[in-house]
Amino acid sequence: MAAEIKNLKDLQNTEYSLKKLFKEAEDFLPLLGTDYVELYVGNAKQSAHFYKTAFGFQSEAYAGLETGLKDRVSYVLKQGKIRLVLTTPLQKDGELNEHINVHGDGVKVVALWVEDARKAFEETTKRGAKPYLEPTVEKDEHGEIVKSGIYTYGETVHMFIERKNYNGIFLPGFQKWESHYNPEPVGLKFIDHMVGNVGWDEMNTWCKFYGEVMGFAQIISFADDDIATDYTALMSKVMSNGNGRVKFPINEPAKGKKKSQIEEYLDFYNGPGVQHIAVATDDIVATVSAMRERGVEFLYVPDEYYDDLTERVGEIDEDVEVLKKHGILIDRDEEGYLLQLFTKTVVDRPTMFIEVIQRKGAQSFGVGNFKALFEAIEREQALRGTL
Repeated sequence: MAAEIKNLKDLQNTEYSLKKLFKEAEDFLPLLGTDYVELYVGNAKQSAHFYKTAFGFQSEAYAGLETGLKDRVSYVLKQGKIRLVLTTPLQKDGELNEHINVHGDGVKVVALWVEDARKAFEETTKRGAKPYLEPTVEKDEHGEIVKSGIYTYGETVHMFIERKNYNGIFLPGFQKWESHYNPEPVGLKFIDHMVGNVGWDEMNTWCKFYGEVMGFAQIISFADDDIATDYTALMSKVMSNGNGRVKFPINEPAKGKKKSQIEEYLDFYNGPGVQHIAVATDDIVATVSAMRERGVEFLYVPDEYYDDLTERVGEIDEDVEVLKKHGILIDRDEEGYLLQLFTKTVVDRPTMFIEVIQRKGAQSFGVGNFKALFEAIEREQALRGTL
């Protein structure tokens, strides 16, 4: 396992680069990347319209009554290498209804693209993973896929998807989703990382899970004094697979004067789950501008944040006044700098949101922005009466 890095200063001073740390992740579970993210939602048709309109996703595939699926309907959306699956139950009772009743709309499945889904299941379950789906072969006229699955924190699931012998649109049972309504993409490229919130004193347990069960390495650690405001705090560790394509920061609450964003999430989600999906862009100004025009709401960043920006982060290519206009945050590490911005929650409960990130060399996660970010979240909590 990688040596723990306490904070960004330690990261800058350590003799190890992130690339070297990635190599410390064991290779028994090689991952090719994120295959798809599936959300269980109350109304998939309307949710699909929202993600297409607001975020520029394109129609890709569909499964439902018309394809012989009786208990659920799924719409598949794609932009760049990002694939979202929105699934809604068609009948009362059952797993999907219970999940939505308890958690509201949220991420159920984080599917990982693998060369061998049988081996992925064997390697993880023999190391202690709780099985979700035994290796299963699904076929149609386009070939076959093999999939298997394990549980991670809360009721979240990792599916292993092997598709080397499949040439269909998505998965067997899905058909191409023809739609005349496909707003222009906003420039989203791929999933940079996905953040999980877990309960009190559970962060180390789940970091150990990703280390021992899935062969991930810990690349960064933030303590409560690193991620704190006058009122709230949290702790976080970032786990990465060997090639760095899949990164999962894990957050837990820390004691503060008031209720932290993690506690609020756990209260409304009723347990651990995916807090946010960070999506990468090559031009954050253009992406954020397009999203704002389509009605996406972002957290407010006060003008004072930009007063000493160049002193804090050094010279950057972008016009600071343009970044200020859009509330874009900037941070730097020894590899370069990054730009990031966070939406308000995209579901009714104060749970899941989206991060937009552009990396210009930086491999860290914006520790210099945490205070500004959490104060922005606290302003939203105060409006909700949950701070």
